[in-house]
Amino acid sequence: MWHKFFSRIWRRLPKRVRRWGVVLLHPRFTVTAGAVVVDAQGRVLLLHHRFRAGSGWGIPGGFLSPRESPEEALRRELREEVGLELDNVTIAFIHTLQAYQQIEIVFRCSPRNTPQICSAEISRAEWFALDALPAEVSEYQRWLLHKALTPELHGASNPGEHET
Repeated sequence: MWHKFFSRIWRRLPKRVRRWGVVLLHPRFTVTAGAVVVDAQGRVLLLHHRFRAGSGWGIPGGFLSPRESPEEALRRELREEVGLELDNVTIAFIHTLQAYQQIEIVFRCSPRNTPQICSAEISRAEWFALDALPAEVSEYQRWLLHKALTPELHGASNPGEHET
């Protein structure tokens, strides 16, 4: 009974009021785009971020700006951080980090040029074979790489959802 009553009132409210009601009542998530960049030798690009928690090593990427598509954000971040242009950009997978209320879109792509550090955020940019990753790369970053490069394992559980 109350449900029908509130439904009628809701439908009669101006569209702007209904929109604000939705915005206020639903959870918000930040959105990030990350890249598993694979070169012609099958190596992956890892960046050592000065401000990243843990070892600092991880896949490149960053937050989306307002009205920016995930691919646009990814291309912008790689240009800003290491001057890298991308080819063959495809979505590898999308997942949520509930602890951070974050949606992470991970792309698989290839480089068009050689990375050169362009940002104070980045201290190193290096290519690694998957079997020769630095020991300090977190389990979460290893999971991202594995999941992006082995799409048949999309059901694999995320071992380090709390780390980024």
